[in-house]
Amino acid sequence: MAIWKQDPSLERINASSANTMMETLGIRFTEIGEDWLRGTMPVDHRTHQPFGLLHGGASVVLAETLGSMAAMLTLDPAHEVPVGLDINANHIRGVRSGTVTGTARMLHIGRTTQVWEIRIETEAGELVCISRITMAVIPSRVVAPR
Repeated sequence: MAIWKQDPSLERINASSANTMMETLGIRFTEIGEDWLRGTMPVDHRTHQPFGLLHGGASVVLAETLGSMAAMLTLDPAHEVPVGLDINANHIRGVRSGTVTGTARMLHIGRTTQVWEIRIETEAGELVCISRITMAVIPSRVVAPR
């Protein structure tokens, strides 16, 4: 049974990235399952650090993007929204080029918090980064829409 309370249309959620960091970095939502969300990010000049490797911060941006959107899809935005409370990441393998894919999977959905695990992998399925994000669930009246 799907955990989503909103229409998980890839077209709709990708459109929400217009004029944001996600658009600048080339992050795209690519697949959605019953309890997971997947997206990709290119490894190129936009996401490199000075040594030509994928910047750890870019991996964290991908992880937070996937975890935050997945959390949002489990809520009714007329009443509540998720905001980042904590994120951590372990960088396992360097990547110089190609595309990385992140998959956010729900670990906990509570009334006031959510916890998501995000695995980021190479095109060959090698683990690049493992991240966990904790989201606070707050009343939507507290956050003004952009």
